[in-house]
Amino acid sequence: MIKITFPDGAIREYAAGISPLDVAKSISEGLARKILAASVNGKVQDATRPLYEDANLKLLTWTDDEGKSTFWHSSAHLMAEAVESIFPGVKFWVGPATQNPPGFYYDMDLGGKQITEDDLRKLETKMAELAKKNEVYVRKEISKADALKYFSDKGDEYKLDLLQNLNDGEITFYTQGDFTDLCRGPHIPNTGFIKAIKLTNIAGAYWKGDEKNKQLTRLYGVTFPSQKELDEYLLMLEEAKKRDHRKLGKELGIYTMNDDIGAGLILWMPNGTVIIEELEKLAKETELAGGYKRVVTPHIAKENLYITSGHLPYYADSMFPPMEMDGEKYYLKAMNCPHHHKIFDAEPKSYRDMPYRLAEYGTCYRYEQSGELFGLMRVRCLHMNDAHIYCTKEQFAKEFKAVNDMYVKYFKIFGIEKYVMRLSLHDPEKLGQKYVNEPELWLETEELVRNVLIETGVPFVEVKGEGAFYGPKIDVQIWSTIGREFTLATNQVDFAQPRSFKLSFTNKENEPEIPLIIHRAPLGTHERFIGFLLEHYAGKFPVWLAPLQVKILPISDKFMDYAQTVLQSLKNADIRCEVDDRSEKIGKKIRDTEIAKVPYMLVIGEKEVNEGKVSVRRQGKGDLGARNVDELIGEIALEIKERRSL
Repeated sequence: MIKITFPDGAIREYAAGISPLDVAKSISEGLARKILAASVNGKVQDATRPLYEDANLKLLTWTDDEGKSTFWHSSAHLMAEAVESIFPGVKFWVGPATQNPPGFYYDMDLGGKQITEDDLRKLETKMAELAKKNEVYVRKEISKADALKYFSDKGDEYKLDLLQNLNDGEITFYTQGDFTDLCRGPHIPNTGFIKAIKLTNIAGAYWKGDEKNKQLTRLYGVTFPSQKELDEYLLMLEEAKKRDHRKLGKELGIYTMNDDIGAGLILWMPNGTVIIEELEKLAKETELAGGYKRVVTPHIAKENLYITSGHLPYYADSMFPPMEMDGEKYYLKAMNCPHHHKIFDAEPKSYRDMPYRLAEYGTCYRYEQSGELFGLMRVRCLHMNDAHIYCTKEQFAKEFKAVNDMYVKYFKIFGIEKYVMRLSLHDPEKLGQKYVNEPELWLETEELVRNVLIETGVPFVEVKGEGAFYGPKIDVQIWSTIGREFTLATNQVDFAQPRSFKLSFTNKENEPEIPLIIHRAPLGTHERFIGFLLEHYAGKFPVWLAPLQVKILPISDKFMDYAQTVLQSLKNADIRCEVDDRSEKIGKKIRDTEIAKVPYMLVIGEKEVNEGKVSVRRQGKGDLGARNVDELIGEIALEIKERRSL
């Protein structure tokens, strides 16, 4: 008999060899019908795999992220089976589940053939037909020699390449129906769980993400356990299209891009620059109140700086290639931290100086692959709301909590109601490769962060193997008003770079002590955050953030003098405003201003001039009637000062 411990602490005994699915059946048939996979001692595996030893068991359903991921990865295999039946000879690279967008994709070599929109509908029909067969996903362990022979016989260079880095004992095949693939899994019990299917997009993707390699076809899709859930998702997608930051960014004159400048390099238009300046103003006010000191650092630095920091070689693939000058190699700055460390080290520090907080809206450059560039969300030049806090271990909890409190404050200002902190931990098996080889410091700092999150009561989840190379981090996940998930920023702990840079302060015993460093960026980057805000607000920014806050609409030219008087009064109150002096009918002026998403419209005609008032229209609320100009200006100014959300 083996002992199974459930998440609530309950322990049950079962015969060795029982599967998590059978465990679920022992609880209830209803539960068993929902089980997609299982977490066994923290590792996700097939719900049908036998258990032979005592284990901590969590049964995963559609409500769990790991359950969804397993469902979508299994759907990718189902899609591959459908593709293979319609496009014989196709070769597959990888087919992972994705979280943003939700669903899955598969990269494939179609041998020069093209998939059309009509083909997508045919593939959906075929997938539905295959799903109804309730084919079991069968896992088979296989030797490397047999796996190499299998894919050599098929002439599949892509799978042969994957096998080069695998050894006997870590190679598995999965088969459902007529489709077999090299895969580590896990998978759902059978294809019958997949009830609703939508293939969403066809794209190109370079093999291994390398522009020098062959371009493969990337086919995206999403599936659900019910048609109702798919229908709701498709409605959300339609709304998301209206809110697409790339579409709104162009329509509202927020930003542009140009081939002569370069891919992933944003040109901020006047309207976008207003938003940037307002965000910086908010950050500067908040950081000044939080005891931060502002600094400015250069855009390039010598190679040795990034060798010392450890970014080279760990981060080299994400940095632009070096420039050679005077026998030295210089890199475009990909991160602000090493520069800030040098500022900290420029003058002696004592315990009286701690915590020492440095802040900068720093410009960084990162070489994202061309296939990964996406509007404002993935760019090559970014402006980061960055700061580094140098503190003692005793100060760490208070400082980390203060950073979390800053995040929560910003969430309230921007009307972000749903968020979660992802505590990203190291993988002990990759110490010295992906992570700095300091096992005790990893465990100590992870526990410090975990305790602060528990004490502050913010929602968080733990994810193994996603920490920064120099310490644990928190990825801040936020959701827009229509439920789309975004990664806003990170909050990181660093125990490695203080040692690399030999940073220290003099403690109370007059001895040198190494500080801890907190990296934080609550507003992320201008690029990503403004992209989020465009979609979150659907372009209808709150008044304080709107590029143009008030538009004055005279009915005819004879009311222009009064319009200019109102304009000057608004400008005197630091309200961003314009007069629409076009020779157009008032109906068109109102429509155009609505489309431009200006919060306030002030209509001026003969009655308004005679009474010394303006007729007020508010974006999304319509006609609010005639108002005294000075009173209205006072109300708008207060709304701006308080940074009221919509």
